[in-house]
Amino acid sequence: MKRDLAMAFSRVTEGAALAGYKWLGRGDKIAADNAAVEVMRTLLNQTEIEGEIVIGEGEIDEAPMLFIGEKVGLGGDAVDIAVDPIEGTRMTAMGQNNALAVLAAGEKGSFLKAPDMYMEKLVVGPEAKGCINLDLPLVTNLENIAKALGKTLDSLVVTTLAKPRHDGVIAEMQSMGVRVFAFPDGDVAASILTCMPDSEVDVMYCIGGAPEGVVSAAAIRALGGDMHARLLPRHEVKEDNEDNRRLGQTEIDRCKEMGIETNVLLRMEDMAKSDNVIFAGTGITKGDLLEGITRKGNIATTETLLIRGKCRTIRRIKSTHYLDRKDDSIKNHII
Repeated sequence: MKRDLAMAFSRVTEGAALAGYKWLGRGDKIAADNAAVEVMRTLLNQTEIEGEIVIGEGEIDEAPMLFIGEKVGLGGDAVDIAVDPIEGTRMTAMGQNNALAVLAAGEKGSFLKAPDMYMEKLVVGPEAKGCINLDLPLVTNLENIAKALGKTLDSLVVTTLAKPRHDGVIAEMQSMGVRVFAFPDGDVAASILTCMPDSEVDVMYCIGGAPEGVVSAAAIRALGGDMHARLLPRHEVKEDNEDNRRLGQTEIDRCKEMGIETNVLLRMEDMAKSDNVIFAGTGITKGDLLEGITRKGNIATTETLLIRGKCRTIRRIKSTHYLDRKDDSIKNHII
């Protein structure tokens, strides 16, 4: 992929973040997601790529989405794209921290193609690469990670999501002396923190969304970390009732159609198959990874994390936006 595509993708996530920010604290996560989706779609279609959305957000909660298989761009480099226009729609709606707009792009065939479903994930930074195995108990993994890092368990820091499905795991880790930081939402940011030089996070473990998992895998590969995952049908994560079993079976069937299986270990190389990847993420609200948007009148400031895997560069881009000068095709979504 051409180097200038990295800046083009950063403009896409900036636009989506600004659109989501318009709905900050208004209690309507669907409206926020819809605005971010429309701006992301518009800006991708103004980019010189021959792009395809290989995994997108929205099917789990029937939200607006960039759908799997959607073609975007003006023509140019053939690019696979994994997106989450707002990673943390509830956090945006409630005005909470750590909401992002994220996108990962890679050369054709780079990314796992999967439905929008649940995914179990285990992520570590470069110093613990090669010592994780999601087929082993989490306790064993944490012991192996601590050994690789030269740490004791009581000095290990794990991030996860503060969800009822993780209550038992959180209690188990804390009983081992592990420090656990539980975010309301946002496992992309939590995953990337394992690889950032100035972060104290060692491990990310959670059951979250598959689109976020593929986006994370691209970033983690670009940063030299490691990740294991597995796709889980809905009834194995949520309540095992008739509706969830029906939806879960649909997910299993769709996975088979795509040539993949549920409950099978996926290594990072299965999810992000090339180093030639680009990750862009723009903060909507202030968080542990990025600053949020600040706005005064029609002037807004954004911070974007831009990672290029081919040369392993990490850039933080501060941008000032004169919102009344934006293209008419997106202006209504951000002002």
